[in-house]
Amino acid sequence: MAGFSLSCVVLLCAVVAQAKPTIRKERVIRDPELSRQAHEDNKSFQYDHEAFLGKEDAKTFDQLTPEESRDRLGKIVDRIDGDGDGYITTAELKDWIKRVQKRYVYENVAKVWTDYDLNKDNRISWDEYKQATYGYYLANPEEFQDDKDQFSFKKMLPRDERRFKAADLNGDMAADKEEFTSFLHPEEFDHMKDIVVQETLEDIDKNGDGHVDEDEYIADMFSHEEGGPEPDWVKTEREQFSDFRDLNKDGKMDKDEIRHWIMPQDYDHAQAEARHLVYESDQDKVCLDLFLLFVSIKSFLKYFLCISD
Repeated sequence: MAGFSLSCVVLLCAVVAQAKPTIRKERVIRDPELSRQAHEDNKSFQYDHEAFLGKEDAKTFDQLTPEESRDRLGKIVDRIDGDGDGYITTAELKDWIKRVQKRYVYENVAKVWTDYDLNKDNRISWDEYKQATYGYYLANPEEFQDDKDQFSFKKMLPRDERRFKAADLNGDMAADKEEFTSFLHPEEFDHMKDIVVQETLEDIDKNGDGHVDEDEYIADMFSHEEGGPEPDWVKTEREQFSDFRDLNKDGKMDKDEIRHWIMPQDYDHAQAEARHLVYESDQDKVCLDLFLLFVSIKSFLKYFLCISD
């Protein structure tokens, strides 16, 4: 039944959303760790550790001896400094931080990989995924003939196939681990963003006109009980729709406006953290004259390990 889980989770989420009508649904895609924190003076150092190492590894790192910390950090820094010039650039730090943010995604895929790789060839074909996930439905279609639920197997199967094809970059209908990761977690991959926008539109667009109007936008996050008052946050969201979601003021959102809503581009948390680390590590502030482009590994290690001269 392991392969049955993906669709079951979707169905369960729909049930839970209906059971709690005032619970707000979050569709905006955010960085998993960095977006929840800020650089406050008393928390900044721990924040840096978590951003650079990941939350769980940061806890382990804090328990190491100074020698063990230096050794482990040195190995990580060597991996970041790809050209071996003794400096870490902001771009290199940004790429590393984004990789750390995605680690939980790869760990999740590793846990379920064997459930779908039925022939153990280290690839998951569309047929393997379809059989593991929809095998019972395909064998017993009559049981689902009258299913009108939005997330019914009849609707989810072609939707999953479309997403699988988008993730399958070489078009062989067999996903390696990177492709399967982008299939299960499309929000984490640039080449899957069109699919995320399309699926969001399909989830919310109840009248099928290819747009999301204000009522559909609100209905996605709030099930109104007949005769009951709207919570204040719903009134605020109506204002948000009018002022910030409906950019061309035609009373509805198209795909571009949906993308702007769920994938905001106004702030790059990984870039901000990378520049912060370079700034804090550069004790002589040489990098300020170079637009925070890089810092020496020696300075970086001193900052991260709290080493004084």
